[in-house]
Amino acid sequence: MEVLLAVALLVPLVYLVAVVGRVQAGTFAAETAAREAVRAVVTAESAGQGAARAEAAVRIALRDQDLPEDAASLDLECGHAVCLTPGGDVAAVVHVAVPLPLVPRTFGSRVPTVVRVDAAHVGTVDRYAAVRP
Repeated sequence: MEVLLAVALLVPLVYLVAVVGRVQAGTFAAETAAREAVRAVVTAESAGQGAARAEAAVRIALRDQDLPEDAASLDLECGHAVCLTPGGDVAAVVHVAVPLPLVPRTFGSRVPTVVRVDAAHVGTVDRYAAVRP
């Protein structure tokens, strides 16, 4: 009887620890992706190159936390019409959908199968850099 009670209490506790661990990994991925995406843009030679480098930074951050590459989306915003204007701001918002462990996606209509995590970061383009396209 005591064994059944112990198992009945431990299984949900172990699952809770697994869920919290995955959500924390998603949070780490989102924070790192937002920070590195901004860094990739403000140090790029052009806005196009910066956007491509930012997308690569997001994929790397997701891979580091064992999350699928399609689990995140990146929104970049520039403070000026020309994105890499010296002294201008560049903002990145990363949205990550963290899949819950052991929950099949077929239950999506009845039970949430993902936890959404968002992170934002703002960086400034070097004030003394040349204007870049």
